[in-house]
Amino acid sequence: MFIINADDFGINRLATNNILTCYVEDRITSASAMVFMSDSERAAELAISHGFNVGLHINFSLQFDACSKSNAVIERQQRIVSFLRKNKYASLFYNPFLKNDFEYVYRAQYEEYVRLYGKHPLHIDGHHHMHLCMNMLIDRLMPKGYKVRKSFDFFAGEKHIVNRYYRKIIDSIVSGRYTCVDYFFNFSPDQNTERLRKIVNLAQSWNVELMVHPEKTEEFIFLMSDKYVAILSDVKRGNYAMLEQSIKKVTK
Repeated sequence: MFIINADDFGINRLATNNILTCYVEDRITSASAMVFMSDSERAAELAISHGFNVGLHINFSLQFDACSKSNAVIERQQRIVSFLRKNKYASLFYNPFLKNDFEYVYRAQYEEYVRLYGKHPLHIDGHHHMHLCMNMLIDRLMPKGYKVRKSFDFFAGEKHIVNRYYRKIIDSIVSGRYTCVDYFFNFSPDQNTERLRKIVNLAQSWNVELMVHPEKTEEFIFLMSDKYVAILSDVKRGNYAMLEQSIKKVTK
């Protein structure tokens, strides 16, 4: 099964509109929604009215710009953002001084999603993949058994062996506690479309997620192109709501 998931739903009007267009035109199968952002409220209303499968896009790396909660949420999130933005390796380290802040801000976002969408999120991932930062994993803030996005996969030669080994360790932790797809990839139009064909071929036998960002003009154009449609023509597409059923079929 091939899950094509658009990130950043609700971050702003452009992202919301482009993602919804891609969904209506059958170019994506699901999205991940941000809360406490400028278009979060409208995005939720549109998703509900269109029956759109939307998960929660946890945000620890971009400051909230439409938070109506108490100042405590904003202040705690700002402390987390400052820590994670110190350098590109900050997410690899556990910060005991921010333990309560991570839990508080995660819970606030989860509860806001429930308020906006009227249900629990069907899957969880993170802006800049910070749902897999050490504080989230070590303190096990996401409920056990939840459908959670794994770390990136790469084809041979695409990343240094140390990078790949680290991701393998993270995936062993995540897959042992949560429900995950077999493979997770990113693709952008500046890459060779043969790479996308290889990803689609994997999805013929495995559960694969492809992350896209339709708010980026070049990605939106590619997603709406005939070339993209042709590449996906023979693969079964689905979303995280269908993942457990698909896993059972694969393992039989």
